[in-house]
Amino acid sequence: MSRADHSDRARSLARCAVLAAAAAVLVVLLSLVRTGPLIILQGLAGLAVCAVGAWWFLAHRGVVRVLGGALAVGAPAAVLALFLYGGLWFTAPAGVALWAGALACARGALRADRRPERPAAVRPGRPPRRPVLIMNPASGGGKVARFGLVERAEALGARVLLLTPGTRTDVEELARKAVAEGADLLGVAGGDGTQALVAAVAAEHDLPFLVISAGTRNHLAMDLGLDRSDPSRCLDALTDGVELRVDLGDVAGRAFVNTVSFGVYAAIVQRPEYRDAKAGTALDALPDLLAGGAGERLDALADGLPVTGQQALLVSNNPYSAADPLEVGRRPRLDGGELGVLGIRVDGAAQAADLAVRGALSPALTVLTSRRVEVRAGAGDDSDSAAGTAAASIPVAVDGEALTLPTPVVCTLRPRALRVLVPRNRPGAMDQVPELNWRRIATLALDRPGPGARA
Repeated sequence: MSRADHSDRARSLARCAVLAAAAAVLVVLLSLVRTGPLIILQGLAGLAVCAVGAWWFLAHRGVVRVLGGALAVGAPAAVLALFLYGGLWFTAPAGVALWAGALACARGALRADRRPERPAAVRPGRPPRRPVLIMNPASGGGKVARFGLVERAEALGARVLLLTPGTRTDVEELARKAVAEGADLLGVAGGDGTQALVAAVAAEHDLPFLVISAGTRNHLAMDLGLDRSDPSRCLDALTDGVELRVDLGDVAGRAFVNTVSFGVYAAIVQRPEYRDAKAGTALDALPDLLAGGAGERLDALADGLPVTGQQALLVSNNPYSAADPLEVGRRPRLDGGELGVLGIRVDGAAQAADLAVRGALSPALTVLTSRRVEVRAGAGDDSDSAAGTAAASIPVAVDGEALTLPTPVVCTLRPRALRVLVPRNRPGAMDQVPELNWRRIATLALDRPGPGARA
C-alpha cells in the first residue's frame, strides 16, 4: 500500500472516529435532557465505589475483603440497573457502542498515519552447524513434550539438553560447557529467567541465540514476534532464519531479557508457595504489602532523577508501549538502548480510585526511560538499620525469578549485545497499537489531500 493510500485511510478513519465520538457525546447530552445530570453523577460515583471496592479487596482480608469484592462487582451492576430504571435502556448501550467505535477508528487512523520507524538491525542468518538447545520439560505446563520439540529439534540437527524437573541445574554452566564443546548456537525452550541465563553466555561468546516460546507467558518471544501458540515454529530459524541485534539488560551483574521487579511483586515471588499457587499467594500477600507492613518502600535514581517512596518498581529492557500497570502491553523495540521505568505509589483508597480512573495520568504512576537505574530500600524502611542503607538487601524478581540482592541494585543495558536468530516469517511481528492522541486525530480529520494526492 502506497503512502498516499495510508494517508487516505488515516484521514477517513480519523473522520469516522470524530463523528462517532461526537455522536456518543450527543447521546449523553440527550439523555441529560431527559433525565437530568444527576444520573450521570451517580454513574461516576458508582465508578469510584467500584475502584474503592477493588482496593479493599486487594489490600485487606476477612470481612473487609468480602465487602470490597461485593462493592467491586455490585457497583457496576447497580449503575447499569440505575441507567435502565432511568430510561437509558437504549441511550446507554448506544453511547458505549459509539465510543467503542470511535476508539477503534482512532487507533486505526493513528496506525495508518504512523511514519515507519528505524528498522531493527536485521541481516540474513547463517544456518548453524552445531546448535545446542536447552529445554525445560516442566516449563509452560509441559510444552516441550506437547509440541514434540525434542524430536523436531533433533531432526533439524540440533543437540538437545533436557533439564531434569525438580532438580536444580546450573543452566549457565550447562551453556558454557556446550560452547566449550563447539556449539555455534545456543537456544532455550523455557521461561524468560532461563532465557536470560543462556542469553548472557551467548552474548559473551558472540554466538547467535534462539528463543523457543515454551514458557508460560513468553514475554521475550512475544516482543520478538515469535509464534507463542506453536513453539515448534520457532525452530524454523535453524534452517530459514534472520538475525536481529537486541539489547541485553544487566542487574547487579546478572542478565535480564524482560523485566526486573522490585517491591510488591518481587516480595510475592519470594514466597515458596508462589510457583504452585500464584493467584492465591498473591491475594494472601497483597494486604501486608500494600499496607506497608511486609512491603517496604523503595527509592530509586533514574539517570540521577529521584523516584521516592514507591511500592512497586518495574525496570524493563526497553520501555513498554503502554504506560498502564494493568495493560503493560508490548515493547515496540528491543534495540532502543534505554530502560523503561514504571513506578507505583498508592497510599490509600482515594489514590487507588484515581489510578483506576485516570490510568497513566494519575500521579500515583511514574513512567520514565533511563540508561541507568539505581534502586535502594526506602529511607523509612526497617532494613535501613544502624548498619546503614548500603548493607540492606531487598527482594528482586529478575525475569520472574526470585532473588535477594544487596542495595543499591543497579540496572543498566548493553546495547545490541545479543544476536538473536528468528524465523524469517514471524506471525507475531505485527504493528504495535499506538498511544491514543485525540489532538492528532482531530488534525488528521481536518486535513485535506494535497494537490498531488488522489481524491
